[in-house]
Amino acid sequence: MKSNSLKFLKALLDAPGPSGFEVAPARIWRAEAESFADTVRGDVSGNSVAAINPDADRRVMFAGHIDEIGLMIVHVDDDGFLHFGTIGGWDSQVLVGQRILIATRGGLIPGVIGKKPIHLIKSDERDKASKVTDLWIDIGATGKKDALKRVRVGDPAVLAGPAEELPNGRIVSRSIDNRIGAFVVLEALRLLKRPKPKTGVFAVATAQEEIAWGGGGARTSATDINPTVALVVDVTHATDCPGIEKKEVGDFKLGGGPVLSRGSAVNPVVFDMLVETAEREKIPYSIQAAPTDTGTDADAIYTAQRGIATGLVSVPNRYMHTPNEMVTLDDLERTARLLAAFARRVTATTDFTPR
Repeated sequence: MKSNSLKFLKALLDAPGPSGFEVAPARIWRAEAESFADTVRGDVSGNSVAAINPDADRRVMFAGHIDEIGLMIVHVDDDGFLHFGTIGGWDSQVLVGQRILIATRGGLIPGVIGKKPIHLIKSDERDKASKVTDLWIDIGATGKKDALKRVRVGDPAVLAGPAEELPNGRIVSRSIDNRIGAFVVLEALRLLKRPKPKTGVFAVATAQEEIAWGGGGARTSATDINPTVALVVDVTHATDCPGIEKKEVGDFKLGGGPVLSRGSAVNPVVFDMLVETAEREKIPYSIQAAPTDTGTDADAIYTAQRGIATGLVSVPNRYMHTPNEMVTLDDLERTARLLAAFARRVTATTDFTPR
């Protein structure tokens, strides 16, 4: 990966931006897009959109959500401890003892997640899983009045810790899901700058996917752009680590290339075209079955407007929804190449109607 792209990726991963509070990473994304895209804008839903050939009749949309899971302060008690709820799907066990960053009006402030020490937990309760209601946030306040000088109810928080590179081209971060989707769609757009494709191509960093029961930013941006075809980039579970049953989930390896979803929300013509494109470009890939919903932005996009031909391309990710999610840089580059090559194949006569 080129050094400028890697620098951009790390900045994007480190910016706190849980669902509904994506402003910090969105600013970084748009600033990068302005260096090469024809147009760049944000919208009232929190989405960021960058485009090449925005006035073309045929439009290809790339969507990757830029939000991450997080926490939100719901109560400050008399002793200055902060009680919180979750933004998105957490395993509360990974929260115990973590350091966090709270996004406040005055900037980021640190805190720690507290729990009763093991010494004080009764023996018959020690094996029970911790619940969010058993935990609290300590910001070093001496009382409620002191705490409220620095935070207020509704402030969001994320786990602290920068992205780290590991050997063999692997990178870990709390926000891989799905900050890397937003990264990939913009990298794909960068690849299309020269020579420009004949179609219009829109890269969208969508908002609120992790809490998007009603479609979130994916639905609003798809309705706004009204694309001919949309490709969603998200993560899927890498199953090349202990304890995962491949016959139930599938066989997806870090470094194995993009994962192409087949089934729910996926247009069969788009799927076949993705497979053909990957094979033409000699990009390794695997296939994931989606018999019901996909749990991604694709579910919101394919039913937007009067229906949008949609494909889902995923990156294998270990340890999803933990402080140290892991992907490979090679898989990010391959996925961007696949999207760009797909967009170049879309012409004025491309028909995505299943037959």
